[in-house]
Amino acid sequence: MKGKDIKDVFQYALGALIVISILILVYVVFTVELPPANKDVALIVIGALVAKFGDVVAYFYNSSKGSAEKTEIISKMPPVQ
Repeated sequence: MKGKDIKDVFQYALGALIVISILILVYVVFTVELPPANKDVALIVIGALVAKFGDVVAYFYNSSKGSAEKTEIISKMPPVQ
């Protein structure tokens, strides 16, 4: 695998891990009886993961990914003389 391929796989895996973590934690908070102190911690963790989920969505669906690809293409172009 090339370096770019490994980076892409890592980004997709990390994004999937964040989404799956949110779904599991929300399921646990609403279906399992947690002690009050643990429930507060679980809600804080869900809030942090939701913030990171916003970053994942912003990267993949806004201009950040396209901009990174454009920068890589430009860096591979031969210099203009």
